[in-house]
Amino acid sequence: MNFEQVVQAIDKHDTIIIHRHVRPDPDALGSQGGLMHLIKETYPSKNVYIVGSEDPSLTFLIEMDTISDDSYEGSLVIACDTANAARIDDKRYNKGNMLIKIDHHPNVDEYGDIMSVDTTASSTSEIIYDLFLYAKSHGYEMNDQAARLIYGGIVGDTGRFLFPSTTKKTFQYAAELVTYNFDRTALYDGIYNTKETIARLRGYILQNYKLSESGMSTIKLTKSILSEFDVSVMETGQLVGVLGDVEGIKAWAFFIEEDDLIRVRLRSKGPVINTIAATYNGGGHPMAAGASVDSWNEVEQVIHDLDQACLSYT
Repeated sequence: MNFEQVVQAIDKHDTIIIHRHVRPDPDALGSQGGLMHLIKETYPSKNVYIVGSEDPSLTFLIEMDTISDDSYEGSLVIACDTANAARIDDKRYNKGNMLIKIDHHPNVDEYGDIMSVDTTASSTSEIIYDLFLYAKSHGYEMNDQAARLIYGGIVGDTGRFLFPSTTKKTFQYAAELVTYNFDRTALYDGIYNTKETIARLRGYILQNYKLSESGMSTIKLTKSILSEFDVSVMETGQLVGVLGDVEGIKAWAFFIEEDDLIRVRLRSKGPVINTIAATYNGGGHPMAAGASVDSWNEVEQVIHDLDQACLSYT
């Protein structure tokens, strides 16, 4: 996992700037913010920043810093929870002195001077806690803010500990993290409370999804539909799991129309889907992946590929 190299790099740099992927989720923000608080707690004199575009629905977790390009001079840059360099939010990530990748996705894009990748981890937040346990011998200290964010990231990426990626270690880490002083109820409410507009679009999805004989399901959310329900493209990320409890569905795809492309969100209960995502400018986990296509004609190709994956799955 290269934790020793990560700890040494942090120790040697006075400025650390932490990035994560575009369109953040709780794990992206939890690992990014949790690592920031760990470093600040351990090294109060270091300058530690977190950067990236804000998602208004997730600012309750943590808010980003605004820094100048000059801040990157001689800095250590860390990218959390980002499989592909192209998906790192804030393209200044390559302006620092050194780049570290910390991630739990398949390591298809081996970027960075140091890589700490564990595909068996439930989340990148779990890896950050792994790093903390390793670094305790170097004087690292946990605080309430770090614990809250790391716990929130684990909760988000395990679907409240329901996904198969949840392991005995995940539960052990969660048990240790909840001994710190933060409001778990408020954290869960922030992650899972639903705006009325989102709830109404959820109803539309459940009434209009398509289901094939293979067990493949799809829903198309055009710009006009999103406008009708007053839901942004970014907010649709809260809805991808809606079809997961429907009996008979093996894998599903959300097609979300943006101004210049169609976002593809893929989920599965069995068929491997990240190979499909990789064909269409994307990637991810075997059971949760994303991609993008340029037209509705190309959407039909994705549907065909997903249908074939479901037919082949036994």
